[in-house]
Amino acid sequence: MSKIVENVLILQGGGSLGAFGCGVFKSLADNNINLEVVAGTSIGGVNAAIIAGYNEQRYDNAQTALEQFWLETADDSSVNLFNSYSKVMTGADKNLTSHILFHEPKKIIDDAIAKRDESNKAMQSFLASVFYGNRKIFLPRWSAEYILQDPQYFFPLNWTYLYDHKPLAKTLEKYIDYKKLGPLEKSNSTKMRLILTAVNVLTAAPLVFDSYKQEITATHLLATSAYPLYNLPWVEIEGGVYAWDGSLLSNTPLREVIDASPVNDKRVIIVENYPKNIDNLPQNLPEVYHRARDIIFSDKTLHNIKMSKVITNYINYIEELYQIIESHTDIDKIDKQKLQRIRNKYRKIKKERGAEIRSINYITRDEPFPHIYENADFSVKTIKNSINEGEMKTRNLLRRIAMK
Repeated sequence: MSKIVENVLILQGGGSLGAFGCGVFKSLADNNINLEVVAGTSIGGVNAAIIAGYNEQRYDNAQTALEQFWLETADDSSVNLFNSYSKVMTGADKNLTSHILFHEPKKIIDDAIAKRDESNKAMQSFLASVFYGNRKIFLPRWSAEYILQDPQYFFPLNWTYLYDHKPLAKTLEKYIDYKKLGPLEKSNSTKMRLILTAVNVLTAAPLVFDSYKQEITATHLLATSAYPLYNLPWVEIEGGVYAWDGSLLSNTPLREVIDASPVNDKRVIIVENYPKNIDNLPQNLPEVYHRARDIIFSDKTLHNIKMSKVITNYINYIEELYQIIESHTDIDKIDKQKLQRIRNKYRKIKKERGAEIRSINYITRDEPFPHIYENADFSVKTIKNSINEGEMKTRNLLRRIAMK
C-alpha cells in the first residue's frame, strides 16, 4: 500500500452549472482541505485551472479568485429583453391555475407555479445566451464586430461553429497565472497538479493536459471547453491536432487522474453537476430530454474504481509472493539471471502501479425543477444560488465525514 495519499478534486463540465463546483471548492478551502490534484473537463477544467493557478498578485486565495470569476460571468443585461415571453407564459399559466384550482390540492398548484417560474427564468437566460452570448465567455459569430475579422462572416453555409469562446481566454487573463501551471522545476510556487481533458477531433483519441508534464496555456483551456453541440469551435493545440471538449468522452476524468498518478493512494471528491439518481420518472418530453442529457454527462467511473481495487489487490498479492521468494528461497539454487528478471519486473510494477482509492465522495447538485436550459442560465440569481448550494452540500459532507 502506498504511504503517500493525495486529495483529489474532480470537477465535471456543464456550462453555467460549473458555479456549483465553485461553491464546493470554496467550502473545502474554508475548511482547510488541501488538494494535491485538481482535474476537470469543460467548465470543470476552467474551474480547476483557476484553483491551481490563481493570480496571487490580484487575489488573496484561490476561492476568492474563483468566486469572482463566476460573479463576473453572471449576466442579467440581456435577460430583460425577453420579459414579454415571461409575461405571456405567466398569463397563460394563470388561466391554467384558475382552471385546476378546484380540482387539485394547493401543494400541487404551488409546485406547478414554482416549476413554471423557474423554467421561465431559465428560458429567458437561455434565449439571451443564444442570441447575444455572454461577453465574458462567448459571443455569437453573427455579431457585427466579427464582420471584418471573420472571412466566412457572409458565408454561413460554410460555418462549423456559431459561437466564438475566445472571450473566455481574455476573461481568464486576470484570474490565472499560467507560470504556475507548468512542470515543477519551472513553477513559481504551486505544488498542486492540474489535469485537463479533451478529445482529438480527427481520431477520437483522448487528450490529457497535465501541468506536471507540460505548460498549460489558455489554448488548452479553450480546447477542454470547446463543446461542439454548444456550437463552439475546435481548437488547434499544435500542428494538426484539433481538440474538442473532453466531456464527449467522459465528463468525470477520474481515469485520467489514476493514469497520471498511478502509485500514490487517493482520497477523491467528485463534483456531480449531472445527478446519476432521481426519485421520479420524467413527466413530459422536455423532462425526458433533460434526463437523457443528465445520463449522458453523469459520472460513469464505477468501473475505473473497481479496476483500481483489483489492480491494488493483485499488486499486494505479487508483493507477498516476492517477499516469500526473497526470504525463503536458496538463492544459490536459482538461476541468477532469472532471479534478477523477477526483481526487475517486481520493481517496475511497484513503480508504475499500485494506487489505492482510499475513499470517494460525491457532491451532487440538486434538481428540484429540472429543465433543459439550466446549463446556459448565467443569470446573477442562478449563479449565486449555485455557489451557495455547492457550499452547503460540501459543509454537510464534511460534517458526515467528521462524525465517522
